[in-house]
Amino acid sequence: MSLPKTCHAAVVTAFGEPLEIRELPVVQERDLEPGALLVRVDVASVCGSDVHQWEGITQALVPAELPIVLGHEMMGTVVAFGPGTREDSIGQPLKEGDRILWTHAFCGQCYECRVQHTPTLCRRKRQYMRLNCERFPYLTGGFAQYCYVFPASGRVRIPEGVPDGVASAASCALRTVMHAFDRLGRIEPHQRVVVQGAGPLGLFATSMASYAGVRELIVIGAPERRLALARRWGAQEVVSVEEFATAEQRVARVKELTGGLGGDVIMELSGASYAVAEGLEMLRPGGRYVVVGQLGGPLTPIQAALIVRKQATILGVQSADIGQFWKALNFVQRAGERFDFEAMLTTRYPLGQINEAIQSMRAFREIKPLILPWA
Repeated sequence: MSLPKTCHAAVVTAFGEPLEIRELPVVQERDLEPGALLVRVDVASVCGSDVHQWEGITQALVPAELPIVLGHEMMGTVVAFGPGTREDSIGQPLKEGDRILWTHAFCGQCYECRVQHTPTLCRRKRQYMRLNCERFPYLTGGFAQYCYVFPASGRVRIPEGVPDGVASAASCALRTVMHAFDRLGRIEPHQRVVVQGAGPLGLFATSMASYAGVRELIVIGAPERRLALARRWGAQEVVSVEEFATAEQRVARVKELTGGLGGDVIMELSGASYAVAEGLEMLRPGGRYVVVGQLGGPLTPIQAALIVRKQATILGVQSADIGQFWKALNFVQRAGERFDFEAMLTTRYPLGQINEAIQSMRAFREIKPLILPWA
């Protein structure tokens, strides 16, 4: 396949400033590292983390070296292979024209990778939308027409029948929720589950909990459009943060809905700075609290004594490995008839309207907007 010398990419040059559409070099097939791929980005979806990265909120935790190509939630079509195997990370054959998802690049050599078997905690990982785009391999973010798949990046072929936009959303939001459920373990039929957040993470968690047979499922969030989708996907009750505007009101409402006991399992998927303090109040004694959405922002106090008094189990979840990417794709393939996952996908934007998409997501006017780099 003949590749162009350059392509368009949406670049952050200063935090909080409008992104620039730049021409960046496209790595040619002869220059691909062994095990690397070049992928044409067909769809990239906007994640809340993209907004936080653009704002600079995550800079203190995971520094990025500007300028960067924004975006890390994407799917694409393989257009070129570097020397090496032509299989995905679970042994499926891979060829030009196949659609794939891919991970950040974990080193595979550190204590976290080799001993703990927690590659998402890798100390030397190379992450998309964090690397300077003026250096090789240039295209290291999703909001571009092409993307470089690192040699150490996991990659998995997208099954037929999974729509491009749903696959893109599965590449971050759903695979992270899948990781959360893996860490959480079994949920018993009698247990009550509370989901804090009605954005993409919370909605995917709602569908997974419902699919697993949870019969008492409460979703907290806003706006109504998101809560309506949560009801369609299995929430028996919703708590609007617009109607129940204070922490005390929300905690009281959850206690009321759970017979005064609180949730056996609470999943923090909102990213709101106040959510963890509320979640601990809502948790039933002996309960499990899974924290996923906290990626930066201001420090907020929590009542740490509640962890002791309730013998709470607190589980943190960051990103996912390639096995959870595969599970995410398998889930949307199996559950697609029950849940209209495309209902989560809102406006389609060409790459040139990336700033409009970011602002719309920031203002909660969107659930999951899509970027179409070739539109």
